[in-house]
Amino acid sequence: MFKFLGKTPTEGQGKLDCRRAFPRRLLHKIATLAITTVAATFAQSVYATLLKSESTDRPNIVLVLADDLGWSDTTLFGTTKLYQTPNIERLAKRGMTFTRAYSSSPLCSPTRASVLTGLSPARHGITSPTCHLPKVVLEPKESEKGPPNKFSTVPESVTRLDPKYYTLAEMFQDNGYATGHFGKWHLGSEPYSPLEHGFDVDLPHHPGPGPAGSYVAPWKFKDFDHDPMIPDEHLEDRMAKEAVRFLEQHADEPFFLNYWMFSVHAPFDAKKELIEEYRDRVDPNDPQRCPTYAAMIESMDDAIGTLLDTLDRLEIADETIIVFASDNGGNMYNEVDGTTATSNAPLRGGKATMYEGGVRGPAIVVQPGVVEAGSRSDAIIQSIDFYPTLLEMLSIDAQPNQMFDGVSIVPALQGKPLQREAIFTYFPHDPPVPNWIPPSVSVHQGEWKLIRIFHGGQNGSHRYKLFNLKNDLGERTNLAGKHPELVQQLDKLIEQHLVETNAVRPLVNPRFDPARYNLSAEGKGVLKRTGNTPKKTKPRVHRKPVAGWLPGGTCDLSVSNNVLRVESTGGDPHLSFSLPEVVKASPMTFTVEMQSNSSGSGQIFWKEIGLPYNAVRSQVFDVTHDGNVHTYSIQLSPKGPVQGVRIDPSNGEGQIQIQSMRLLDDSGVTIHEWTFADAIR
Repeated sequence: MFKFLGKTPTEGQGKLDCRRAFPRRLLHKIATLAITTVAATFAQSVYATLLKSESTDRPNIVLVLADDLGWSDTTLFGTTKLYQTPNIERLAKRGMTFTRAYSSSPLCSPTRASVLTGLSPARHGITSPTCHLPKVVLEPKESEKGPPNKFSTVPESVTRLDPKYYTLAEMFQDNGYATGHFGKWHLGSEPYSPLEHGFDVDLPHHPGPGPAGSYVAPWKFKDFDHDPMIPDEHLEDRMAKEAVRFLEQHADEPFFLNYWMFSVHAPFDAKKELIEEYRDRVDPNDPQRCPTYAAMIESMDDAIGTLLDTLDRLEIADETIIVFASDNGGNMYNEVDGTTATSNAPLRGGKATMYEGGVRGPAIVVQPGVVEAGSRSDAIIQSIDFYPTLLEMLSIDAQPNQMFDGVSIVPALQGKPLQREAIFTYFPHDPPVPNWIPPSVSVHQGEWKLIRIFHGGQNGSHRYKLFNLKNDLGERTNLAGKHPELVQQLDKLIEQHLVETNAVRPLVNPRFDPARYNLSAEGKGVLKRTGNTPKKTKPRVHRKPVAGWLPGGTCDLSVSNNVLRVESTGGDPHLSFSLPEVVKASPMTFTVEMQSNSSGSGQIFWKEIGLPYNAVRSQVFDVTHDGNVHTYSIQLSPKGPVQGVRIDPSNGEGQIQIQSMRLLDDSGVTIHEWTFADAIR
């Protein structure tokens, strides 16, 4: 059976377009069959024509999701004097900016799952950013009891994105797109990583909530080393560089680049020279007065500029749809440089709160020739809308019985009114940050916003906050008492949403002691000190390459008496080398001559373009740790071009002395050789 990529003829297409009806792999089979039955040159010409037509007929997709980027963290809305975002402005000039764009949750993992599924957190069950924790939970669970100072219980959140969901990436993959994920994930490690959810490429293949250790090298990703030629490499610069390689590799075919930035999430650090530049610009009376955060914003913006420059250079910008948004509001509960990381003013609150500052952020959609350049829209949109929107933009049908809680925003992109009843934010948690609210759910409809606080009223009833955002953007005046009928009307919509999504809700806490709850303290959170506070910060040690090899994990390198010495303290000693030229994919042999008094097996990794060092691209070998010199030959089987190698010579404490190493091709010719007689010590 052939799978239609667009609408079927009975849905108005009229006739079958072979460029859109056949996946690339099927086109390849057809061409291969043709080569065996007709003249080879003719068949190859047909194949090339089909692929060229297919690739130019279907737009590429670049989805950029910033982390913790607040509504006032860019220059889009005239709300900042300190931050500089010229590339985001440049992006806005190419498409439509949304002034009322909402994340699906005030925290990251729930929103990320919603982007990939088009479903509300109330339905997929990821309501808290706990996807990096060891416990695997695939179904949300009610909590029957809570501490006596809480009037409602807190449900247990799902901690992994279940593979049962047909993700946005899988949809693109099934429709012939090359798919790549770059940056933060935070939806689970294997078997819940991007590679199990429809992505061909995943860098840096990191399941954690933020950058590993630092934005400025050396960072601590398990299998993603910094460039040894750039000792102070910035992570966002590096991620943009890796994304550029992906764009270059797939410029002649449709691609889906999912660039989920680490910026501007904690830890709070940045390029030192940038921090000092912003320190001189800070106005102490401005609520945005953190030089470190301002420098982080600039590096984030630089990465967006790198992507735009590449699309222009490759001459594919006109064939590329770009979606830019944030996963939640700006961070107002971490103390950085003696102040809050940022301010979302004039909005109230920030990340982890149900006020506008926690869920409202910047968003831009670009589609050259379709979406008016430099336009703006006040339509209410949400993260769950991106999936159904892209389906309509590409004329691709959803799967049978596939449902969405979001809607297509194509009418708004066409300058028309967006017909939708309301949007909902489900957040049954209450982290003790400034402006926190007990477990709750909200609804936005037009200019009105209602927050239901579960069981926060008399005798276990719900409590409500009602705001008119047109007249009270800062959510200072609760109008629930003045408009009881409107509260009832909007609360019915909330109840309908919870029922339709089968949400697992907070319950009345049977252990609640009213004397233990201080209503006046509600929302009075405490700023958290961060790792950049001097008394908690460890001095950064820049590990430099030795003889071209970059030490990693639990080892140090040195050269003496013509050998490369590896001093291991046990655990994960390793050293990596970036090849001067990329080597085409073919069987290879890595030989190493060494002696060791350490322990454990060895392992050779190879780094393919666009992929991290990973166990699936490695070969384990036995090592004799008797203090004598032995030569080991390890067979490598890369499937893509190789740009680096890494050796883990042991996993125990001790010393390894390496006399020489060689990388050979499948015919025995030396690709690269390492000896240490003339190495810099």
